[in-house]
Amino acid sequence: MSPLTETVLFVFSLVALGYLAGFTGYLKPASGEGIADFAVSVAMPLLLFQTMVTSDFHGVAPWPLWGAYFTAVAITWAAGHFVTTRIFGRDARAGVVGGVSSAYSNVVLLGAPFILGIFGPSGFEVLSLLVSVHLPIMMMASIVLFEMFGRSGGEPVHPLRIIRSFLRRLFINPLIIGILAGLAWRLGGAPLPDLVMRLVNALADTAGPVALFAMGLSLRRFGVSGNVRPALALSALKLFLMPALVLALVWLLGLPPLTAKVAVVVAALPSGVNSYLIAVQFNTGQALASNQMTIATACAVVTTAFWLTVVVHVFG
Repeated sequence: MSPLTETVLFVFSLVALGYLAGFTGYLKPASGEGIADFAVSVAMPLLLFQTMVTSDFHGVAPWPLWGAYFTAVAITWAAGHFVTTRIFGRDARAGVVGGVSSAYSNVVLLGAPFILGIFGPSGFEVLSLLVSVHLPIMMMASIVLFEMFGRSGGEPVHPLRIIRSFLRRLFINPLIIGILAGLAWRLGGAPLPDLVMRLVNALADTAGPVALFAMGLSLRRFGVSGNVRPALALSALKLFLMPALVLALVWLLGLPPLTAKVAVVVAALPSGVNSYLIAVQFNTGQALASNQMTIATACAVVTTAFWLTVVVHVFG
């Protein structure tokens, strides 16, 4: 078995173990929520803090990376909205759910451990550049679209309300706090005390396996019930259209090989729980979002291996 194949199987085996623990009742649903909270609120922020403090990013220029990735996000989101509203006849609010489900990669619970396992710390540094703007951009887009389509009675959109809501959610997000704290410490130029570094390293090292296990538990909680055809269509957009677009754009822009490979693999990841949470906020399309997330994650065992093979062939 090649190291690449073994790493893919290892990552998704941890997800499967989490799913099995929930399926058999070995762990209660509340346990899954607690494990996910620890991964997202403690382990991952510390991993990002550690990366911001200790990494040199090897001179990676973020603007071409961001431009390529988020151009693909916008096109895929629009395609998901079109498929949901025009092909499957859902309303505009459900179209927003379809769009975000098609374009919102699971960059935290699945992406961070996956990129670490495949590309190591250098790959995670590139991922950190995406994470640092991924959350703000996707949150802002979701909030704006919620204000546009989620209000009843034709209530006008107030720009200040959108900005306040965005800033409030942004600066209480643990991942953003971890990134900003790491950058602030880095700019200060002082080394971390040995005891603090040991504590950060110990907790950050748990981020990958805990996040993957928590994701498996969450998949068991959501399950699949109806909306299978639109969920399959949106999964195809997420797992094939979006990485293909990123591949074409990073190749045209001539990004460095490692940066290009990380961008494509992140685009090829299945949707995460955020798409479901947005559906809950809209109070529409919850089953569509949860089904799409579950189906896309199951299919990603094969599709991510495919895209890894492609990027290795194209970029070396």
